[in-house]
Amino acid sequence: MFDRLKRSFELVKASATVLRQDSQLLVFPLISGLASLLVVLCFALPMFGLHAFDHVRGNNAMIYSTGFLFYVVQYFVIFYFNVALVGAAMIRMDGGVPTLSDGLKVANSRLGAIFGYAVIAATVGVVLRAIQERVGFLGRIIVGLLGMGWTTATFLVVPVLVAHDKGPIESIKDSASLLKRTWGENVIGQAGMSTFFVVLYMALVLGAFGLLAGAVALGSNVLVVLVVVCAVALLLVGGLIQSALSGIYSAALYRYASGGNTGSAFDNTVLASAFQPKH
Repeated sequence: MFDRLKRSFELVKASATVLRQDSQLLVFPLISGLASLLVVLCFALPMFGLHAFDHVRGNNAMIYSTGFLFYVVQYFVIFYFNVALVGAAMIRMDGGVPTLSDGLKVANSRLGAIFGYAVIAATVGVVLRAIQERVGFLGRIIVGLLGMGWTTATFLVVPVLVAHDKGPIESIKDSASLLKRTWGENVIGQAGMSTFFVVLYMALVLGAFGLLAGAVALGSNVLVVLVVVCAVALLLVGGLIQSALSGIYSAALYRYASGGNTGSAFDNTVLASAFQPKH
């Protein structure tokens, strides 16, 4: 267990090395988050208005169709900026110095595939959601496992889209094949990165509560507001870093799986041992 945690930590450090070299990669998840929030508002506000009419509440067809459209638009935004991020990261791994426009150019060249993948992902999401609403507690657990399986199988779709001019279905097949052939199901690196950030978020929240308690004890409203603002800002920055690291990490995994070379920032031996197939 200690060795696995150590390898995961090494992967986080390697991904962080790429991110430190190009801190502007944080702009991609930032824009993605803002665009996703705009999409939520564009769909939420009209739906609140429609719910004022009783006949709409019982119209399941309209609800599901609207939900599907929301998923498509939301996934398209997320995948678009993920492709831009991974494209820029791959340029850095090749020794280049990527810019924001370089990443966007990569995403613009894959618009058709990104949209197709968004439609597929939205279909899977709506189907799983519909099943989850109709089953009991055990069924929800099974649906959750199916969702995790889908996420794992499609983890390398974005770097595949960046590296090759392929359609979404072919990219999904390649992603599942690469992951299964090279590392099997033991996705230690993803779990390690997730654990790292969960611990980080918990530390930030606990620290914020401690400072908040102190500010309240002092009776200073200014300090209370300052603590809250700083805590929220740090959590948002942490989320941006996690999203950027995840994209960089997926790019490194794909490059190692397809060619064995991830660039100077990554230790290929570490990557090989981080995902050992089950025996």
